Amino acid sequence: MNKFSSEYYAYIQDKLYTAVLADILDSVGYRHQVMPHTLRPLYPSAKIAGRAATMITADIDEIPTEPYKLELRLLDDLKPGEVVVCSTQGSMRAALWGELLSTHTRAKGGRGALIDGLSRDAAQISAMQFPVFALGLLPADSRGRIEVTAIRQPVKIGDVLVQDGDLIVADLDGCVAVPQAVEDQVIEAAFKKAAAENVVRDLLSKGASIQQVFNDYGIL
Repeated sequence: MNKFSSEYYAYIQDKLYTAVLADILDSVGYRHQVMPHTLRPLYPSAKIAGRAATMITADIDEIPTEPYKLELRLLDDLKPGEVVVCSTQGSMRAALWGELLSTHTRAKGGRGALIDGLSRDAAQISAMQFPVFALGLLPADSRGRIEVTAIRQPVKIGDVLVQDGDLIVADLDGCVAVPQAVEDQVIEAAFKKAAAENVVRDLLSKGASIQQVFNDYGIL
C-alpha cells in the first residue's frame, strides 16, 4: 500500500490507535513523540491520520496590511492527506482555527487539524465531523492578535518536534507524531502488537492469570 495514499491513512486511522504507536515508538528509542494531554478533540469520535503540514504563530498587537497571509498560503498549498499542525507558542489570545478553515481543508483533501492553541465554531465543526484537536475554545478571531510567521518548518508541541511531512495520528487518547525516518518500522511493529493485544485480550477475558499472560506475551 502506498504510504502517501488516502487508503494508507484511512487504514491506519481505522486499525491502529495512539497507545500502540506510543508503545512502539518507546521501544525504538523515540520516547518524546506524544503531545501534551491538553490537546483534546472537539468531539469524542474525532480521529486523525495524515501528514503534517506545519505552521507557527506569534502574538501581534496590530492588524497586518495582509492579514492571514502565510496561513492562507499554507491552506491553498495543502495536499490530499495532510493535517494542519500549528504551534501558537502557548498563545491563548485568540482562536486560530474555525469552521471555514475546516471546510476549506476538507475540500482540499486534508484529514484534520491539530492546533496547539485555541479553536472556535465547535458546534459547526462537530456537526460536519471534521477532526480538530485543540487546547480549548474561544470566540475571538486571530486577526490583529496572532499571525502565522512560518510554514512548512519544524514546530515544537510540548516535547515533540514535528517535521513537515511526519505522520500524525490522533484519537481520544491524544496525539502522536511518527518521524518519517522510522515510520515503516513503527507501523509494521504496531500492526503486530495490535494483533498480539487481541490475543491477550481474549485470554484475559477468559480469566487467565495476568502475570502468566504478561510473562508469555510481554504485553499489558
